Amino acid sequence: MSRMKAFVMPQVGSTAVVDKPIPEPGPNEVVVKTTHALICTSDVHTVGGTLPVEPGVTLGHEALGTVHALGSNVTGFAEGQRVAVNAVTPCFQCRYCQTGYTSQCGGPLGGYQYTAQRDGNMAEYFVVPYAKGNLAPIPDVVSSEAAVYACDMLSTGFMGAEHCELRIGDTVAVFAQGAVGLSATLGAHLLGASRIFAVESIPERQKLAETFGATDIIDFTAGDPVQQILEATGGEGVDAAIEALGSPITWEACLRVIKAGGRVSNVGYHGEHPEPLQVPLDAFGLGMADKTIRSGLCPGGNDRMQRIFALIASGRFDPTVMTTHTFAFDDVETAFDYMANKRDGVIKPLITF
Repeated sequence: MSRMKAFVMPQVGSTAVVDKPIPEPGPNEVVVKTTHALICTSDVHTVGGTLPVEPGVTLGHEALGTVHALGSNVTGFAEGQRVAVNAVTPCFQCRYCQTGYTSQCGGPLGGYQYTAQRDGNMAEYFVVPYAKGNLAPIPDVVSSEAAVYACDMLSTGFMGAEHCELRIGDTVAVFAQGAVGLSATLGAHLLGASRIFAVESIPERQKLAETFGATDIIDFTAGDPVQQILEATGGEGVDAAIEALGSPITWEACLRVIKAGGRVSNVGYHGEHPEPLQVPLDAFGLGMADKTIRSGLCPGGNDRMQRIFALIASGRFDPTVMTTHTFAFDDVETAFDYMANKRDGVIKPLITF
């Protein structure tokens, strides 16, 4: 039987590269030969034990490559074609999908299958489920190094901005400028925000935030970011705030910095802080301030992927500026260590196969 290398979690707290069989596609699946992948902070969370998964599961949910094998029911693709898949792979048939909540496919967070419910795609080959709905061709004018950001970072960050229900000229605060926060800043810019406050203390990330459209940099080490933003807006606050860190502190700051009628969009993962999130009653107007809270997980599907590819192809932005390090797959454990311990200013490490 043909074998491949896969990056796995043998048990909580450890990783390894092991041999696994190259998967065979089911009737509605496609097997992709991986060429590029990104390591996500979610992989770090999983190894840390915040997500219950089977021992030995393959990690990873941001990968692309070329078609290796097609399931018998899959049409419209050819072997060798460059393709990508979102981190979320919905069935598009269940009630959650049919009512517009594709990321929740089959139940809470059910659309997130890679690693959580099946082997992830940080391997030399991986399976794309429901391939006709989830597999996306990559345009020739879009590099694989750029396209891989559509798999999660851009899709998730843009979702954060979309959930703010922004109108042209709205003001937004984005708390934290990691890869998702930077993508949320970019999404708010693309959606027409007039003023974007990027809350970040690391100079390199501050510069990237400005590249992606931030108009104001708020360094939280220089003082309370809520007070800084309130002062900058004449005490009014912003129309929307995006929580992109997954911290009780930034969660509460989002509620305090939005004006009455404002919206909070949460894209941060709060699994590392098991205590309940608090809603400060004064900031919430005792429940009557017309403030909206929206959470979400990036939607999947090839249409969303192709829309992001179209934006990249048109030259609106270059996501590869978030790639701070590149590693060969042979060095994936080193790359994971960089991400887990935030070494050398890492934002996103690119893995090449």
